[in-house]
Amino acid sequence: MCSDKGEVTLLLLAMKDGDEAAAGKLLPLVYEELHRLATAFMKRERPGHTLQPTALINEAYMRLAGNNIDWQSHQHFIAVAARVMRRILVDYARAHKAAIRGGDLRRVELDEEMAVSEESAEEILAIDEALARLQSQSPRQAEIVELRYFAGFSVEEVAKILEISPRSVKRDWREAKVWLFDEIHRAEAAHADRKDELAE
Repeated sequence: MCSDKGEVTLLLLAMKDGDEAAAGKLLPLVYEELHRLATAFMKRERPGHTLQPTALINEAYMRLAGNNIDWQSHQHFIAVAARVMRRILVDYARAHKAAIRGGDLRRVELDEEMAVSEESAEEILAIDEALARLQSQSPRQAEIVELRYFAGFSVEEVAKILEISPRSVKRDWREAKVWLFDEIHRAEAAHADRKDELAE
C-alpha cells in the first residue's frame, strides 16, 4: 500500500473537483499498487496474452482518470482500479473468444484460495457472468471476490480496503466461493444440456 495515503486521497478529491493536473500527480504515488494489481491479474491469464501488466496499468489508469468518479478515499481508488482491470481483461477475453469462435466451457476449479494459474477465455467469462449475478445479490461479496481472487489481496488487505473486519471478509469470502461454485456448475450443466439438444 502507498505510504502517503493522505496525499492520494487529497489528489483524488482534487480530481473529483475537476483538477486536471491532479491525475498526473497521482500516478507516481499509486503506480506501485497498480503494478501489483496488474501483475496479480495477469498471472491468471492464458499464456501468450497480448496485454502486458504495463499496458493494463495504462489502460486502467486512463479509464480511472477519465471518468467522473465520486472518489471517497485511497481504499476506494484501489477497489475501483481492481474492478476496472477485471473489466478490461473480460473485454479482452470476449474478443479472444470471438476470434477463435467456439470452444466448450471448461470446469473452473475453485479451491480454498481460488488460486488458478491459467484460465481460458471461457473460464474468465464464466466467472464474470457468475460474478455479475452475485453483484446483484451481494455487492460486497462480489467486491471481495474481485479483490481476493482477481487482485490477489490478503484477507487483512481486503478488510482495510473495504473498511470492514477481517472476520466479515472471511465470512463473505467463504459464502461467495460456495455460491460461485454452484452457479458456475449450474451454467456448465445448462451449457451441456443445450449442446446435447443440438446434437440430437
